[in-house]
Amino acid sequence: MLLRRMQWMSDGDGRWELDAETPVTMEGTARPVPGDPLPLGLSRGPRVTRPKQLDFFHRFMASPFVPSFSASRDGISVHHAHLLHLTDSWSFTILEKILVPKLVSVVKEKLANRHEEASWTKDLKKHLHDIMSLGVGTELLITPDTTLLLELYDIKKGDRGKAILHHKLPRQNVTFEASWPGLFVDKNGVYWDVPLSLSADLASVGSSSGLSYHLLLQQNSGEPKCFGGDETNDVPIALLPGLCAKAAISIKKSIDAWRKKEDKLKNVQPYDVFLSDSHVSFTGIVGAVASGYLGDCSRRVSTQNETQRSNAFRMFDERNKFSAFADLFASVTFTAQYGNFQRLFLDLTKASARFDIASGSLFLSGASRLAQDFFFSRRPDIETFCDVCPDVTVSLQQQKPGPFC
Repeated sequence: MLLRRMQWMSDGDGRWELDAETPVTMEGTARPVPGDPLPLGLSRGPRVTRPKQLDFFHRFMASPFVPSFSASRDGISVHHAHLLHLTDSWSFTILEKILVPKLVSVVKEKLANRHEEASWTKDLKKHLHDIMSLGVGTELLITPDTTLLLELYDIKKGDRGKAILHHKLPRQNVTFEASWPGLFVDKNGVYWDVPLSLSADLASVGSSSGLSYHLLLQQNSGEPKCFGGDETNDVPIALLPGLCAKAAISIKKSIDAWRKKEDKLKNVQPYDVFLSDSHVSFTGIVGAVASGYLGDCSRRVSTQNETQRSNAFRMFDERNKFSAFADLFASVTFTAQYGNFQRLFLDLTKASARFDIASGSLFLSGASRLAQDFFFSRRPDIETFCDVCPDVTVSLQQQKPGPFC
């Protein structure tokens, strides 16, 4: 999707469940299906809302219509937002989504039957429900630190709504969110609708190094359904009705081996301020996580492939529908960047490699068995090596024209 963040963050294995951007609905976001392995990116601060993203493209990038593409849903569609500031602390938005393939089919049909008396206007009005989707939203700044966001999408096509209350505390963010239905996406790219999803989120922010923590309460109600009507997929156990509580704490340390802040263009704003310095850096994270489940969703801890092969603490009480999970995790990241992301072409080249130990208990037990095998001159098996080998993620980023990479 064109609105995807330029500063990439992993939202799959080994990371906290960060919202993923998606073109399949007007709101443009979906939550990953909750899962273990474990969270390493603990901060989950406020994101720029979809209306503000579109308004930025309209105002500053000369894009009155912002395109998106979904291979599994509507194909190419274009979006437009009308943002109205009613007061200094209150704004109202009207969103429009036009489905290009359906618009093209209507125009082709009209050209094929151009001898009929029906006018173009009447024909478009007749198909307007299929061609266009509408959404409305309002954002209210209650206090300088408290924001309330109400959104309603796909009006008259199966309404989708969302309410978010965000409050800033010193070095912390508190977020309360209600979605009806809540949109989730699993690791296979299949989207799921949960009739009602409620969550409360507390996260530490603003610290590039040091102690971080994250607390989450999430309540899902109703029977999940596959988005788009494909019922051939099995419903993820984590989305079944119930209450989930998760807590994570970590210590992070970042070291700059080299950083260059010179050679920047004066009076030129970088496309992304977080990518404006050439540097070589290392980041290490170590921490622990614990989670508890009450209700039908508790069965996920008893399923081996949900927690993968691990020596982590697991408890499952089938009678009371309660389960718990706890483990350690660690990560090391190497990043090298050249360029300030200010010029129009090729002013950003970035490479990074991340080594994740998703289950600290599995790593420690594997390292212990490996040490014993070497001490007693035994030949270690391949599973022991796999237990101590981290997951490796390598990414390369190169600027093309403007902010596109």
